[in-house]
Amino acid sequence: MAMAKTYIGIPGMRYLPSKNNREIWKLEKEIDSLILSVVNHRTEEATHGKDLLQMILDGAETYDDYKGLSKERFIVDNCKNMYFAGYETTATTLSWTLMLLAASPDWQARVRAEVLETCKDGFLPDANALRNMKTLTMVILETLRLYPPATFVIRLALEDIDFKGIMIPKDMNIQIPIPALQQSLQLWGPDAHQFNPERFANGIVEACKVPQAYMPFGIGARICTGQHFAMAELKVALSLLLSKFCFSLSPAYVHSPAFRLVIQPEHGVRLLIKRV
Repeated sequence: MAMAKTYIGIPGMRYLPSKNNREIWKLEKEIDSLILSVVNHRTEEATHGKDLLQMILDGAETYDDYKGLSKERFIVDNCKNMYFAGYETTATTLSWTLMLLAASPDWQARVRAEVLETCKDGFLPDANALRNMKTLTMVILETLRLYPPATFVIRLALEDIDFKGIMIPKDMNIQIPIPALQQSLQLWGPDAHQFNPERFANGIVEACKVPQAYMPFGIGARICTGQHFAMAELKVALSLLLSKFCFSLSPAYVHSPAFRLVIQPEHGVRLLIKRV
């Protein structure tokens, strides 16, 4: 978290050769090199499938609005975005959800009952069944409220703005702290820091005094395009796990949320697992 705080309100800090910045630059080069090695291997193949990587490569051939970026940079950045936004966020949310259910046996039992009722005879839930899994949806929404994958949303001021006496100049980045809004006592009530999925019983609109304060997927015209897919992934994965296993917290579990690009459990989520 200290590294993240260093940049807030201090323009140009990311360009200084500090120890943290040098580590970041080194990691960026390593990641770029790994991605490019995979890309180069793919381009050398005589035949290939129509997977996500190939779609990015094909798109790079026809895209003509790089705005100063090289085609190589375009490919690398899109590969990074797909991995970090499309994999790490969902995987981390799954970990947090299992931790919260392990710490809340009553809610775990309620979700399992719903899953077993919906997924009779071991069949995976279809799209219609996923939409109707209200209890599981409530649990996931509450997990995303307490542990949003992203810590802030960034918006660029397109013109000079006077916001309640605060002057925001054109081209300034505005960082919206998601955890601060989603755990505000003023907006969510006295139990804002507690796990209480029941608050979402009537949807997001009724859960908070200002529904716009709930933004685990962002908000507005640039809200995450993969939010519905991510929710479906989480519901399917949790349905499979909870239909077969019961989870409880290990005595070795240490609760320590940490900022690692996304909010992750610093020491992992250690659980005790039993077959149902």
